[in-house]
Amino acid sequence: MSIRRATPADAARLCSLAERTFVETFGHLYPPEDLAGYLADAYPLELQRQQLESGDYAAWLLEIEGEAVGFAFAGPCGLPHADVQPGDGELKRLYVLRAHQNGGSGGRLFAEALQWLESGGDRMLWIGVWSENLGAQRFYARHGFERVGTYEFPVGRVRDREFILRRPAKAR
Repeated sequence: MSIRRATPADAARLCSLAERTFVETFGHLYPPEDLAGYLADAYPLELQRQQLESGDYAAWLLEIEGEAVGFAFAGPCGLPHADVQPGDGELKRLYVLRAHQNGGSGGRLFAEALQWLESGGDRMLWIGVWSENLGAQRFYARHGFERVGTYEFPVGRVRDREFILRRPAKAR
């Protein structure tokens, strides 16, 4: 098992894995037409490539024998909270395929993303997490993140309640 920083050449692989992990994790929550519509818009290949080229975003791939089984994605904060400032960072996605969970790999991906986010200096770090994902909420709380708000995450006609978490970059 290895973790490496994704490059723009990994954009298609990252989009495919993002779609696969989203469906595996949350697909059962949505009507098929809502899920299909969301997936068609959520992971555009060219945008992923541009983000990785920009240097403002970063992604890490968890690989086993060359197969990508998890990833983390971070960049500028886009969460809808009044306290978000230019320069704040966000862990946007952290997913590991179910068959490879509970072995510490998610924590290793998180550590890579956190290290990169903290390299941006003295700023606030943000995470959005599904209100019913109690395991993720406990994990982030152990790393100093506190709930500071909520927002709606649309998947077709469905609106999920999400929690907004934050902590200062250097709060270790």
